[in-house]
Amino acid sequence: MPHTLLLAEPRGFCAGVVRAIDVLDDVLNREVPPIYAFHEIVHNSHVVEGFKARGAVFVDSIEEVPEGSRIIFSAHGVAPEIIRQANQRKLRVIDATCPLVTKVHLEARKAAKDGFDVLLVGHEGHDEVLGTKGEAPERTTVVDAPSDVSELRDTGREKFVVTQTTLSVDDTASTIDAIRDRFPDAEVRNDICYATTNRQAAVREIAQQADLVIVVGSPNSSNSVRLREVAASMGTVAYRVDGFGEINPNWYEGVEIVGLTAGASVPDSLLDPIITDLRKRGVTKIKPVIVAEETIEFRPPDQSS
Repeated sequence: MPHTLLLAEPRGFCAGVVRAIDVLDDVLNREVPPIYAFHEIVHNSHVVEGFKARGAVFVDSIEEVPEGSRIIFSAHGVAPEIIRQANQRKLRVIDATCPLVTKVHLEARKAAKDGFDVLLVGHEGHDEVLGTKGEAPERTTVVDAPSDVSELRDTGREKFVVTQTTLSVDDTASTIDAIRDRFPDAEVRNDICYATTNRQAAVREIAQQADLVIVVGSPNSSNSVRLREVAASMGTVAYRVDGFGEINPNWYEGVEIVGLTAGASVPDSLLDPIITDLRKRGVTKIKPVIVAEETIEFRPPDQSS
């Protein structure tokens, strides 16, 4: 049975998630619910359910929100059309978009204005991709994998490449290489954020040492799903779970060293029951595996409206 637990560092909340959660928390503390949020404030079911219990209402359409209501835009960002609809309904908006996602929006918007075709490397349908694509939908094509590149229509215009912030570092590099092979003059911005990069580096490190890796994160969390994929790519058995209740004790059979990490939208409290259970199962050594120290903090958005 397990005797050692490797804890990936960094893991869990990133600065953009902390900022978005703090915004909704503050609003719920000072305003009378319901408080609306466009899409889940972050992609974690436990965080979302906790906010629902306090009076937050998560919507996927602005039409669901009564005129004049308070609404918060999630960390993943929104398309300009969503902003227009919110203004039309006289909603009181607080934009909690992660500043690093906002940077991608600005890049895509400027590139389209300058006459480029925008190639957005990311997962079609993801909240972040929907928002970025919305900056210039007529000029933007989502590219999910290297195999998509050969199917791109060559319009004769120069290409500008941006990326979703929560992608696999290795997979994105392969897709960008494929784009460069076909469009050698493409201007490329690799926008995978520091938090995604650091967490993938940390899980890669623990996967090299562990017999089993557990990633805590919800199934709709792109960065959590990528963490499990990165661990598995090292040849290590890896599972993604939403919390302690999804762990199968049989996974620990024949395992001596367990690696544990969490996606960028996961509170550290969700790891505590897993650690407690592993101690009961015989783990006597808990070793942090540190690949980076994160000190970044983002200023809160304007809440004056």
